Amino acid sequence: MANGSNAEMVLGFLLFPGFPMACLTSAIEPLRAANEITGRKVFGWKLVGEEKSPVQSSAEVRFDPDMALADASGLDCLFLLSMPQSHFAKPRASMAQIRWMDRCGVTLGGFSGGVFPLVRSGVMTGRSVSVHWCYEAAFRAEFPNVEASQAVILRERRRATASGAGAVFDMMLHLIEEKLGRETMTEVACWFQHPFVRSDDTTQKVPAQKIGGTDDMLPEPVRLAVQVFSDHIEDPVRIADVAEAVGMSERHLERVFKLATGQSPLQYYRLMRLKKARQKVLYSTQSITQIALSVGYASSTPMTRHYAEAFGVYPADERRRLVGMRGLGGALPPSE
Repeated sequence: MANGSNAEMVLGFLLFPGFPMACLTSAIEPLRAANEITGRKVFGWKLVGEEKSPVQSSAEVRFDPDMALADASGLDCLFLLSMPQSHFAKPRASMAQIRWMDRCGVTLGGFSGGVFPLVRSGVMTGRSVSVHWCYEAAFRAEFPNVEASQAVILRERRRATASGAGAVFDMMLHLIEEKLGRETMTEVACWFQHPFVRSDDTTQKVPAQKIGGTDDMLPEPVRLAVQVFSDHIEDPVRIADVAEAVGMSERHLERVFKLATGQSPLQYYRLMRLKKARQKVLYSTQSITQIALSVGYASSTPMTRHYAEAFGVYPADERRRLVGMRGLGGALPPSE
């Protein structure tokens, strides 16, 4: 991604309404620090909007773009920042502009939910994408032919995607190292007390249910069982078969699971499936019935009941509330 010369490297950040502000600051701040440490403007940045009008972030802070997408020029990279359900107001013209920038040699990427409009633009064919774990189910539903990676960062062949704000910071540190060397990168990292820089192939941490830790902290047989559960969201597997797969009796698996998580394997598995369903309720346009089928329910009725028990709200009501909060009226399908 580095341009390998002494010329200023200019990064563009294409902002959609509701974009994650933390991703923007995580990109700009280490670049600013690198400029200060070296005493020269090695990196520059421009805020880009589909139109040159203020864009409000997820934190309700408004940003004024430096340029409209149609007029974007002088950029070495363009990163998309958005919610998963963000769409271009003028899809034909805007996506054509992104494809034109690709042909001009601009590195393209997306941060967090920004990978959704990036893929919709048609520039990720045959590429893998770093997808935040909380968006994975919705991403796979919309883009079944695009590989959703659990890597925190993916950079290859003029493409760069990062799963969240922390990953964006790491990506910028790698860029600083490529441009200015490891010593400067380390000094920037220490400015922000960020001493552990993750490599491109680092896997995302995912919270384990009910224990206040991450899934890689679980005992090995429990972790293996959780992986089997994860591989069988759409086609549920029997707990007895999972126990056999991890080399335990069903009774023993039950004991170690409850000790590690406070839940039975069946309870843990059901909640995993419901969390995948919730991702799709919040971030996809699938109907509630389609979502139920995709997480292993024969119909929407039992899933709706279990969903309400788990999250305190029915899926259709949660989707309607989300539409109201984000001003997305008409953007989502009917509930059934």
